[in-house]
This record gives sequence, structure tokens and C-alpha cells, in this order.
Amino acid sequence: MAAISAAMVKELRDKTGAGMMDCKKALSEMDGNLDEAVDWLRKKGLASAAKKAGRVAAEGLVGALADGTRGALVEVNAETDFVARNETFQEFVSASTRVALSSDGSVDAILKAPYGDSGHSVEEQLTQNIATIGENMTVRRAAVLAVQNGVVAPYVHSALLPGLGKIGVLVALESEGDPEKLAALGKQLAMHVAAARPDFLAVEDVDATSLERERSVLTEQARSSGKPDEIIAKMVEGRLRKYYEEVVLLEQVFVIDNETKIKKVVENAAADVGAPVTLAGFARFTLGEGVEKAQEDFAAEVAATLKA
Repeated sequence: MAAISAAMVKELRDKTGAGMMDCKKALSEMDGNLDEAVDWLRKKGLASAAKKAGRVAAEGLVGALADGTRGALVEVNAETDFVARNETFQEFVSASTRVALSSDGSVDAILKAPYGDSGHSVEEQLTQNIATIGENMTVRRAAVLAVQNGVVAPYVHSALLPGLGKIGVLVALESEGDPEKLAALGKQLAMHVAAARPDFLAVEDVDATSLERERSVLTEQARSSGKPDEIIAKMVEGRLRKYYEEVVLLEQVFVIDNETKIKKVVENAAADVGAPVTLAGFARFTLGEGVEKAQEDFAAEVAATLKA
């Protein structure tokens, strides 16, 4: 039996909103496995079926940039939020995003690329910034989207500066329609992605593991109703449709009008832009998503600073 720590109970409680004792029991039942404990709580009706965001713990900035048919996102992390307001750091994130725009989107390619006209690489500039600013930093991840015809639209939520913030989104639209109207549509869709946080573009993109896990949880929930198996099967299919509406972009309801599905918004856009439109892809970065940061005792930190 795995030892259940207070930190594990807290993490499960943060993810599910369930009570402390329920979280402890779930972890005990599932031998400390966090994901299985989440499912156990859901099956018992003690946690929401809605997905929970990964805990945001890292600091830094997300850069978003597009140029016509290509767009790039880059996340650069640092130790403290103060660095995000440092002009040298801001310029590094912007420059790295420009580099990413002409790369394959891999972090390695970005780090090895020339850093402007400096005569050295992005990686060497990063090392220099670490020495100058005095904090550890890393280019954590990057994404590049491209289309043959159409636009890739960028959006940064609550931007600190143009193209820099804590949530960055790209939306790729394939179309031979009016580029300006496509860009306007793309920005609206990117704002939707920032708010609605889909995981997949289309139903067929939902990976088998995620789908099977959701089906298992929904089946257990439906069985608690005591209804016959054929009714349970229909209940599960109905709830799966609701699941798709939560995690699949094309199945989500547009946050701007709160009534039209995204796939219909894209279909209807053809009349406005003058040609059929295909939503070819999207990418969304939230700063620090999924990165755990050590818990700090603020009082101890202040005391240590005063002693120094």
C-alpha cells in the first residue's frame, strides 16, 4: 500500500473539488494513483466530470506571432513573475517566436538558430540572459501551424505587450476567401479557444485512451441509476455527446453568441469570405500549464531575505 501524503490529498482535492476525507479514501483505494483516484471520485459522484486545467506554476511569457499562412507559439519559462516585466526577457521571447515562425516548431531547432544579427545562437543568448538577469530560464515548448491557402490567426489573452502574455492561441483556416475577413474570423475563433480550452479539433481526433476512460466513468455513473443495460447504453452515448461538446473544438458552442456550434460558424463563414472555409488546426499554450513548482513559505522567504 502506497503511503498517502498530505500533498497528494491536496493535489487531488485541487483537481476535483472533492472533500479531504473522500480524497484520502480515493487515494487509498487506488494505491496512490492520482488519475485512478480522480476516476474513483467521479464514479462515486464526488467529483465533477468536467476536465480540470493543469496546475499553472511556472512563470515567464508565451509569445504568439503569425505571418499570413504561418503562425508560431513559444513558451519561455523563468523562476519569478518579475522576469516577465524585464525588457531583455520580453525581447528574447519575441525574438524566439520570430525564429520559431520560420522553423519546424521544435525547441531544438529554435535553440540552434541564429539570434538575429548577434552572431550567436538563440541558446547562447539564453545562457547570456541567465547570467545577466540572474534567474534560470528555459525555452519550454513551441508550436507552428501552416496552411496552403488562407490564414493562421494569433491571439494573446490579456497581453502584456503585443504578442506576449500568459495565454497564446493560434487558429489555422484553410480557404481561398478574403484574407482580411478570414483573419477577423480566425481571431474570434482564437478568442473562443482561449476561453473554452478544447483538447481536440474533431471527434475523430479524440484519442482512444481518453475516450475509453470517459466511457468507463460514464458507464459506472449510469449503472448507479439501476436502469436496464439497454437504457444505460443510451445514457452513456448521450453523455458522450456532452463530453464531445466539452473537449472537441468543432462540437463546442461558440462563446461569442452562446448558441452556434463552431462547425456551423465555420460553415456559415463561406458566404462572408467568398469561399468555403476549413478549420485546419489550433494550438493553445497557457503559461506553466502542467509544470509543478515547489511550494514556498513566504514568511520564511522574507526572513531569509532580511538575514541576507
